[in-house]
Amino acid sequence: MKPYALMLLLLFAAPDALAMRCGNRLVTEGMQDFQVRERCGEPFWTDVYTDVDVVGAYGPLERQRTVQYDVWYYNLGPRQLMRRFLFRDGELLREESLGYGVDAIGADCNPMRDYSGFSAGELYARCGEPASRRIVNDTVVRRPAPGVERWRDLRREEWIYDFGEARNLRVIRLVNGRVEGTDSLPR
Repeated sequence: MKPYALMLLLLFAAPDALAMRCGNRLVTEGMQDFQVRERCGEPFWTDVYTDVDVVGAYGPLERQRTVQYDVWYYNLGPRQLMRRFLFRDGELLREESLGYGVDAIGADCNPMRDYSGFSAGELYARCGEPASRRIVNDTVVRRPAPGVERWRDLRREEWIYDFGEARNLRVIRLVNGRVEGTDSLPR
């Protein structure tokens, strides 16, 4: 086979290589959320946040549009990587692989582990539902060009886990769905 023919073949095969399979069905960017749910089932963890795009700020006509982002997490077991799907207004924007999955949600939690950098879904998969969850939102406004603004929530969360009477409570701080740090609280 000539080199250019091989390159052409690889070019056409590449999108399927990057797609995720749920059973024997492909999930690709651009699919609608209901199509992904139909192929993959219910995610074990979901998150939702919004942005507001403003065009014509400070001008005679301003247009504001709220954009909704949904994040779905799938656990495929301890021998496969977990998957994170990001949807923008119901359309699959991207899919990414995370760390290895778990046998059971919440059954792989180590109170002494450093979870920094983990996504909220990975933390939930390892440690399950926290005893308490607090959320505080700030709004950040970016102005990439004159008359254009993007308003985005800066989501700060505290997940508090109780690992038993002999230990302190663990406070895990998340910013925009990622673990930023961990603290201890006395009982």
